[in-house]
Amino acid sequence: MAVATLSTISAQNPQWLNLQAEVRVDYQREYLDGDALKSNSGFKGKYINLLMSGKIANAFSYSYRQRLNKAHKDQSFFDATDWVYLTYQPNQHWYFSGGKQVVSIGGYEYDRAPIDLYFCSEYWNNVPCYQLGVSIAYATGSGKDKFLGQFCESPFNLDNEDMYAYNFMWMGSHDWFHTLYSINAMEYRPGKFIYYLALGNEFQLGKVKLQLDLMNRATEHHTFFFKDCSVMGELSCPVGKHINLFGKMTYDVNRTGQNGDYCVYTGTELTRIGGGVEYYPLSDGNRNIRLHANFCYSWGKNGNEAGSMLPKQSLIDVGLKWKVDILSFIRKTTSL
Repeated sequence: MAVATLSTISAQNPQWLNLQAEVRVDYQREYLDGDALKSNSGFKGKYINLLMSGKIANAFSYSYRQRLNKAHKDQSFFDATDWVYLTYQPNQHWYFSGGKQVVSIGGYEYDRAPIDLYFCSEYWNNVPCYQLGVSIAYATGSGKDKFLGQFCESPFNLDNEDMYAYNFMWMGSHDWFHTLYSINAMEYRPGKFIYYLALGNEFQLGKVKLQLDLMNRATEHHTFFFKDCSVMGELSCPVGKHINLFGKMTYDVNRTGQNGDYCVYTGTELTRIGGGVEYYPLSDGNRNIRLHANFCYSWGKNGNEAGSMLPKQSLIDVGLKWKVDILSFIRKTTSL
């Protein structure tokens, strides 16, 4: 009965409910200074995500993503909820949203879905990027620029100490040049702030795409230009209709001697470089199935002994991702 009802609702108005599931499974090998790290090698179930979106009424829409492979506390199912929010759009310019959202920080590495990333910066691996909050956005008449202001819980509010973040973001799309820029002020302790200037740049040069992110971080009364920062760059190029090649580099450094940055600890200077290939076997540009293989190597020093990126670390990874449109599948099976 429930399956038939879902199929009928979607068929009547597909904007009401879009329901998808996506899965990624990998086989990986990790080495530290040439020695195999068996605890992080072998088959790994990386992601199982459930995605739901649609409209409640003409001006109201919703979006929801649940990480089914992520643990959560007994009292909070929200721990494994990446986002769930309601948006009110009275016209083509204004958007008002509330719920659990992505913290609005600039940069293309940060913006991409984790299921589509293979190796990342030390900053990316440590930032808690989903929090409860509200946001207001304004889109220009051309649709090429959107400006967003967000007030949310601080990503570093791990002990429920009533801490907040204030974020302002510009999303631009101008022919071959696109931007994800932000200015952020986030409490890392009650009344103590760390400030971000995050500049995400994307250059589309024919088939070749370059994403280049520059991020500077500073605590109060300091500028720390280039003392606490990260650089992430990825160059990708499709080969035919089914293959995508990419190379990536990240650099994280913190020479401040201060303890306000919980993502890249002071004493850190790490570089990671690598590359890989993606293969999409389905025809007509369908990317619901992907095979991937990649390798990366990192060197330097991590001020965080429990950090994600380690000196002389090698990672080899091959895997498979697939996405299913659940309602489309239901309609096909019920029509048989």
